[in-house]
Amino acid sequence: MAQRLWVLPVLGVLLLALGVIAPSDVISAGAYAAGATLIAVAVLLRGGDTLARWRRNRALGAISEFVANDAVPCLITDEAGALRLHNDAAERLFGAGGHETLGAALRSTLANPAAVIGRLQDRAIASGTAREDVVTRKGHLRVTAQQIGRRALLWRIEPFADRAAAIGGAEAHGVPRLTVGRGGTILFMNDPARRLMGGRVKTLDAVFDAPPVSGAVARVHGANGPVGCLVARVKAGGGRDEIYLFPAPDDAAPAPAEGDIERLPVALMRLAPDGSVLMANGCARRLLRLERSERTSLAELTEGLGRPLSVWLDEALRGQGANRSEFLRLRRREEEVFVQVTLSRLEEDGAPVLLAVLNDATELKSLESQFVQSQKMQAIGQLAGGIAHDFNNLLTAISGHCDLLLRRRDEGDPDYADLIQISQNANRAAALVTQLLAFSRKQTLSLELLDLRETLADITHLLNRLVGERVTLGFSHDAQLPRLRLDKRQLEQVMMNLVVNARDAMPEGGEIRIRTERLALTEPLKRGRAEVPAGDYALVQVSDTGEGIPPDRLDKVFEPFFTTKRVGEGTGLGLSTVYGIVKQSGGFIFVDSVPGAGSSFSIYLPLPGEAAVPEPPAPPPAPEPDAAETSRDGVILLVEDETPVRAFASRALRLSGHTVLEARTAEEALEMLRDSEVPVDIFVTDVVMPGMDGPTWVREALKAYPTARVVFVSGYAQDSFEPDRIRIPQAVFLPKPFSLEELTQTVQRQLLH
Repeated sequence: MAQRLWVLPVLGVLLLALGVIAPSDVISAGAYAAGATLIAVAVLLRGGDTLARWRRNRALGAISEFVANDAVPCLITDEAGALRLHNDAAERLFGAGGHETLGAALRSTLANPAAVIGRLQDRAIASGTAREDVVTRKGHLRVTAQQIGRRALLWRIEPFADRAAAIGGAEAHGVPRLTVGRGGTILFMNDPARRLMGGRVKTLDAVFDAPPVSGAVARVHGANGPVGCLVARVKAGGGRDEIYLFPAPDDAAPAPAEGDIERLPVALMRLAPDGSVLMANGCARRLLRLERSERTSLAELTEGLGRPLSVWLDEALRGQGANRSEFLRLRRREEEVFVQVTLSRLEEDGAPVLLAVLNDATELKSLESQFVQSQKMQAIGQLAGGIAHDFNNLLTAISGHCDLLLRRRDEGDPDYADLIQISQNANRAAALVTQLLAFSRKQTLSLELLDLRETLADITHLLNRLVGERVTLGFSHDAQLPRLRLDKRQLEQVMMNLVVNARDAMPEGGEIRIRTERLALTEPLKRGRAEVPAGDYALVQVSDTGEGIPPDRLDKVFEPFFTTKRVGEGTGLGLSTVYGIVKQSGGFIFVDSVPGAGSSFSIYLPLPGEAAVPEPPAPPPAPEPDAAETSRDGVILLVEDETPVRAFASRALRLSGHTVLEARTAEEALEMLRDSEVPVDIFVTDVVMPGMDGPTWVREALKAYPTARVVFVSGYAQDSFEPDRIRIPQAVFLPKPFSLEELTQTVQRQLLH
């Protein structure tokens, strides 16, 4: 504003000149007054600005005297970041006198000074002060910004000779350490890391073949060739990670000293083969609430593995499933705390021991629990819909035949009261079905020896209801497959999720095959970054003939919230839930897919024993429909695949005087229309049937019978169908279970319209 203040006096002078040459006294007086006002305002503004500048310079001078002899570099900037003042320490460290802005002064020290300055400036203006520890190529800096008045900031930039004061002595140890920023940029390397790699390295790609995972053994490009290192990775705030590198099993590098491990900000334990704790560093003791001299074991400290702890320890000692993490719940914490534990085998004085790396995984497990709960709600909701459909068919037949019996009896009949009771209780059951809600509850893990064929046979009916009537479900079992120690509930959850996923990949119908096989791996099986150790496994394979998965999405199918479905059609949690359950059970899961030809999910589960497996029961054959009868009123074509429902409906309509033609399927109904010359007045049809569904065959039939009316019946709720599927002219919807009176009245109303 001060730069444009000259405009006001110039305008004032012009107005005064206008007053001199004005043709009338009124205009002249107005011009004089306006010009004098503008000149006065300009003088006042200039005076106020000068006074404010004098006060600001006086305040800055006082602050400059205060920080002049400070050993910490101090700099003062205005709101635009321009340097106003700096002390001698800032001149010695940054050469601040030769720069116009703070960013320019710090460019030789910080990799991206503008980002740091911007973050701190915004926070200081909002709250008065801000501080951040910054990793530089030469060490660590603590940058503090403090607001002075309205338009100035005081910056204090304090170097750390070592970072022991900041992280409790962790920099003093001899463990190689990298500080990594966003995008994999290495911001800092301590001396042991530089010696290991032969100098300064700028990016993680130059150190590791793949992104390092905490608790896993990674190959490091060392100065003298590749070196195996056990990785411990912890969050350091500000988008940075600290990566510590320990000698891997059988590596020639010397192990770090016990004192160095004690000061590490990473929870580490050394375990005996039976799980006894031989050593726990300070971070692990704080996490586990463990005293330094206390003797205990991993089994006493944790729980929730889902299988015997000794089995997991034995696998780690044999090198099976190396670097695979397990999530355990801590016993000694009042609140629910989970840790991610990774075991690696080491040799100590010729005897095997286990090195455990622990990471707090409470937040991750909380999210996982929400994911599993959400997926269970969705799957059980679909299951409830299928159960409601079956119950509605049964209740329709029960209440319908009860109505038929009541029509032939009056209140004096000895059986009348019993029939009324049957009818009332059938109605109560129907009310309960309509109120069936999707629900789920948490359950503790329950391991048992399961026969896969028996377990799959038990849920075959549920799976058939999930896939619907357009998809066929087939099984192929290995008769020599032994029993597995698994949680039956979780196994059923895996199978339901995989079958539903396969069903959704086949919107036009198809086939799902579930195959089990005993498999012996003589050597490790490598798939991508995963490796299945050699041994005996049960292979469970779920294949479909659907649309397949594009190659660029194949690696993402197990990620939470990743879905190829449209918005509102999927949560993206089904396959991630399957992955978590299989992993918790000690197994592996892989996916193979060919776009346009289908997908196959293969699960490898370790085998503990054998058991005989019986053949699954065969489904009962469908009964034949009753013969058709005729009557004098309207002609009705009844299409219903459930024989009891069809038998009741046909008798009810005939008793009302109608001519009824019966068909079990849509194809049979169309064939009957082509062969019959009888004019049909009403189509009464189920919506969902094997083969062609109700709306599809009705649209085809209406081409030959355009005046026919339609009554759709279904055990599913009407709002469970797509709106366009049953939106047919002259059609009404009758939900199951329906009574004799409801059926006849609905048909009669259609005849009258």
